[in-house]
Amino acid sequence: MDYQKFYNEIVQWIQEVNKQAVQFGLSSNQFWDWVMQSVGQFEARYNKNELVIKQMVMLVEWLIDMEKRSRGGA
Repeated sequence: MDYQKFYNEIVQWIQEVNKQAVQFGLSSNQFWDWVMQSVGQFEARYNKNELVIKQMVMLVEWLIDMEKRSRGGA
């Protein structure tokens, strides 16, 4: 696996996450639909590589935490 390429794509994905969050809002169905679809595409592109899956799970958990904080949760 080309780790440099993978992590460059992660950076691009996070930038797109920020754009989607601004456009739709962290609590919107549109945002979460995009997140889940893009995560699935990422995992498929890298043949469900274990590192890719774990990285994407961590990023989704991070987004969930951000969304909770945006609503005033802990």
